[in-house]
Amino acid sequence: MFGKRKSFGGNTQNPTQVAPVAPATKEVSSALAANSAAQSSADDTSNTLSATAEKVSDSSFNVNDDSAAAHDEEYYHTKSTVFNALIDSIDLSQLATMEIEAAREEIRDIVAEIISLKSIIMTISEQEDLLDDICNDVLGYGPLEPLLARDDISDIMVNGSQSCYIEVGGRVKNTNVRFRDDAHLMNVCQRIVSQVGRRVDESSPICDARLPDGSRVNVIAPPLAIDGAALTIRKFKKDKLTLAQLVKFGSISPAGSDLLRIMGRVRANILISGGTGSGKTTLLNCLTAFIDKDERIITCEDSAELQLQQPHVVRLETRPPNLEGEGEITMRDLIKNCLRMRPERIIVGEVRGPEAFDLLQAMNTGHDGSMGTLHANSPREALARLESMITMGGYSLPSRTIREMIVSSIDVVVQAARLRDGSRRITHVTEILGLEGDVIVTQDIFLYDILGEDENSNIIGQHRSTGITKPKVTERARYFNEEAALVRALEDANIDNPQSA
Repeated sequence: MFGKRKSFGGNTQNPTQVAPVAPATKEVSSALAANSAAQSSADDTSNTLSATAEKVSDSSFNVNDDSAAAHDEEYYHTKSTVFNALIDSIDLSQLATMEIEAAREEIRDIVAEIISLKSIIMTISEQEDLLDDICNDVLGYGPLEPLLARDDISDIMVNGSQSCYIEVGGRVKNTNVRFRDDAHLMNVCQRIVSQVGRRVDESSPICDARLPDGSRVNVIAPPLAIDGAALTIRKFKKDKLTLAQLVKFGSISPAGSDLLRIMGRVRANILISGGTGSGKTTLLNCLTAFIDKDERIITCEDSAELQLQQPHVVRLETRPPNLEGEGEITMRDLIKNCLRMRPERIIVGEVRGPEAFDLLQAMNTGHDGSMGTLHANSPREALARLESMITMGGYSLPSRTIREMIVSSIDVVVQAARLRDGSRRITHVTEILGLEGDVIVTQDIFLYDILGEDENSNIIGQHRSTGITKPKVTERARYFNEEAALVRALEDANIDNPQSA
């Protein structure tokens, strides 16, 4: 997607391929000023900076070899010279009124003229790289632009200005993407979080935010981050994944995808459980695709990430406290309020604390088909965590009463897992049957069995049903005329069935 640069280390991508960023209006002037101050120190550093496709594909490599360092020092010297001349010649007030693309073209024209006037010798390709680098530093996310433009990267992890890792295909790899210095990295972090009305600095060093496409962003700045700001971006694909694509990737079998489709269609209350990076939000997006278009859906999230395709969707997002510690809107506040908004389905991005009680109450008050996610390593552990979250809210309810609420509210737990080879699999579809004494009774109706591994250490496994062809959810499926499809999906998933072998 972006080629190897031979003479200059850079950080850019062709502007037609870069993911769109927030409109450059009032922020352009402040961004230019901040970059101008940071650029003045560029001559004193030999930090490396490039993001080539060949380098990204390697698991590790030396980013500070002598030739690369020499090129980068020359590159930064040239870039600093051109950038300072740009500041002297550009009209900041006029640039601030332009749209992003118009501002980018204006900057490119002026930079090209500066290169010509100063008789800087470089090839056409090198000049294009320099033009794009300066545009990205002023209007975009600087060194991160090439990584954000690649759709195969799922996570970007910046550990200070001189260390950047990515996740590709479930594997974490080192890159040679570098920021000029810590001030340059903080400038990019500020630009990201300010787009959603948040801030990160010494007085508020932890911040959750999102990119315009919904990608999740977390920033933790000094003094909490000792070696410089740590920036983590969970990227979303430009094209939303579907269950059919999950089948193609092996995350679920065709029969299993039919089972999940039916669960979403018949308005079962679903809890999606899994570890970090196991694909919970992606799976939640896939399940919401089967909600009828005439249903009113309200989503509650810490950072708006869900990408629902239905026309009648209301998206709600929490808000952190201000400098005085006031004005915070929690997930509990959102769930309580959305009950007054006449929802038919309530989708909670992630259940983290006492809002679990409010979600169970909502599921129990006529909002069938509600869904949510939480962190847990098994369906049984998910139910235990749900109980502990309710206890965290200060409710002095007997343990049995809480478990009765869970049993009467949740129909199915879907477990997602990220295996040791980096692959993501749906490992359990588990029903909640009821209580026996004080114990919640569950029933696995669909499982993933690990059979071994191949010569490349990739895990080999198979999805199968447990032989239960009439689960509890059959009654709900019959009401929605999906009983035959449910039975057929479970029979097809039975490994004893010759057709599924």
